[in-house]
Amino acid sequence: MEALRNIMNPFSTFFFLGILLHFASSMPSTNAKTHYHDFVVQATPVKRLCKTHNTITVNGMYPGPTLEVNNGDTLVVKVDNRARYNVTIHWHGVRQMRTGWADGPEFVTQCPIRPGHSYTYRFTIQGQEGTLWWHAHSSWLRATVYGALIIRPRLGESYPFPKPKRETPLLLGEWWDANPIDVVRQATRTGASPNVSDAYTINGQPGDLYNCSKKDTIVVPVNSGETNLLRVINAALNQQLFFTIANHKLTVVGADASYLKPYTTSVLMLGPGQTTDVLVTTDQPPAKYYIAARAYASAQGAPFDNTTTTAILEYETAPCLAKCTSTKPVMPSLPAFNDTATATAFTKSLKSPRKVEVPTEIDENLFITVGLGLNNCPRGARRRNCQGPNGTRFTASMNNVSFVLPSNFSLLQAHQQRIPGVYTTDFPANPPRIFDYTGNVSRSLWQPARGTKVYRLKYGARVQIVLQGTSIFTAENHPIHLHGYDFYILAEGFGNFNPQRDTAKFNLVDPPLRNTASVPVGGWSVIRFVADNPGVWLMHCHLDVHITWGLAMAFLVENGVGELQTLEPPPADLPLC
Repeated sequence: MEALRNIMNPFSTFFFLGILLHFASSMPSTNAKTHYHDFVVQATPVKRLCKTHNTITVNGMYPGPTLEVNNGDTLVVKVDNRARYNVTIHWHGVRQMRTGWADGPEFVTQCPIRPGHSYTYRFTIQGQEGTLWWHAHSSWLRATVYGALIIRPRLGESYPFPKPKRETPLLLGEWWDANPIDVVRQATRTGASPNVSDAYTINGQPGDLYNCSKKDTIVVPVNSGETNLLRVINAALNQQLFFTIANHKLTVVGADASYLKPYTTSVLMLGPGQTTDVLVTTDQPPAKYYIAARAYASAQGAPFDNTTTTAILEYETAPCLAKCTSTKPVMPSLPAFNDTATATAFTKSLKSPRKVEVPTEIDENLFITVGLGLNNCPRGARRRNCQGPNGTRFTASMNNVSFVLPSNFSLLQAHQQRIPGVYTTDFPANPPRIFDYTGNVSRSLWQPARGTKVYRLKYGARVQIVLQGTSIFTAENHPIHLHGYDFYILAEGFGNFNPQRDTAKFNLVDPPLRNTASVPVGGWSVIRFVADNPGVWLMHCHLDVHITWGLAMAFLVENGVGELQTLEPPPADLPLC
């Protein structure tokens, strides 16, 4: 009980340890290590839902290997592409200080690794602890090409909470009973929305509510009276997910590799790209309990995969060993698919463990609308290529610009080598037209302009962004991910952001530090960060169907003064387009 009280009321200890960690994270470590890994991207037979598919994997594993490092360590990962598709790897949430060439999004920081070629990613983890992940950032390969990245404290240091008995990464994914590349190519060809997935997965397995899946259901063994750390990652391609464990409370202690003030709940909501670290105390009668996840589907009327994936939390305590094999696991209660109130309550409850230094004077104040749109069928196009609503094609945009990736050079290469004609620096700081963003939107605003536009930031600029959802075609919760940076989420709300009214809601004391913000359905989020990392950094919706349609933009952050504020030169083996 004493251990439980320490978890539930750890604020004084947490505060003190948090300060120590803050100073320690900025100090050089003599114990730092360099970890070398080889990633072989290849097609591997994978059987799920009764069928075997030739699935793109890393080292024949689905999900791919878990990488474990300490804060301050360096990773050197050689990626050998033996698949038939282009590939890149993104180290989701890693700050990549001055090492933008290792960030990974194709045609943004590098050209893709062609079949038969390789590229070595080199970067150092600086001042980050907790759970991140890695994934392909090329077409829809990340449906199966992903894995966990666990960052523990520096050697000799500890977590700011009681040390857990065990640690278990739980990666939530999506599975298509088809080739995901074929799914997105068909959608691109027809202009319609892509087919939804056929299953969700936990650590690559759908669980025993699906056909042909029972015997491979993931089992998480525990003993009575333990406190265990679960590292939950939403690696799903296109779906926010609710997550819960039957009859057990979840104490949130971190998200996106940043510690949080402990918060106890029965359900998590994670958008694609987000991670959440939770402590679970095994204080229930010895038995089997379902770990379960299913969709939070916020877009009204849009199709989604309404299935439920499960794993099993299984007590290994003696009373259970005798009887648990014959009894079914306890099934949890999950929120309704459209339970926005639960999703919002969760995201609003997350706070930093101590007072943080939020930028208060702002140099760049941006207002960016995010949402879907519909393009009229191009003149002369066939009807089969315009299968969106009423003969249109789906699109998406930020500030009415639908982002187009270059194809001959990466944005970072074009910036660093001053190659003209690859991009323009006129991404608008505000919507070209002011309108009722979450009301009935004029049809004249449904068609965005296509372009490869970036927004230029001076090194050290203090940036505020209002991310405003729109109801063009349909309102939806958008997980917006910023590469190269963590940011503070100051506030979120519904309707149109009103600076006169909503600025008073800003949390300037202990807002959470994240790399992916869930912009509420029909609402807004406000984030702030300091542009202290030179390079070109993509900001996009982590619903991959939306980035496919153009829901993205990029920041070009200029070099500062001196070597430590300057982008490193490109590596010799940087792929060519």
